[in-house]
Amino acid sequence: MIGSIFKNVDYIQKGLDATALRNEVILNNIANAETPDFKASSVVFESVLKDAIEAEGKVKAKTTHKNHIAFSQSLDNISPVVVQNTDTTMRMDGNNVDIDFQNAELAKNTINNTALIEKLNSEFSRLRMAIREGS
Repeated sequence: MIGSIFKNVDYIQKGLDATALRNEVILNNIANAETPDFKASSVVFESVLKDAIEAEGKVKAKTTHKNHIAFSQSLDNISPVVVQNTDTTMRMDGNNVDIDFQNAELAKNTINNTALIEKLNSEFSRLRMAIREGS
């Protein structure tokens, strides 16, 4: 029961971790926009999280005794992955950073981060309300 109360908070926390890492990667790309042979990186997270959520209902533990504890896939194993794009080149010096694309990604990531913070605040407000109503 307690675990299900915080499940959304756990998902939001993983999302916030991903947006923080994505912000670092984007800023690193922008900082190296003039570095010869630098290859831009990106963060893959949403598809990893989606696959884990979809698999959650499919992973079952076989219990052979009434006191066995059932389990589901843990969020601890889910984390964002940094991927380097080595397939393209934007300039003659081998650099592939598209500064306009990186700025757009930074703006999108900032919006996602703000939305996740708002959702987290909403979850904690609901929890506070439930605690006040129960006392």
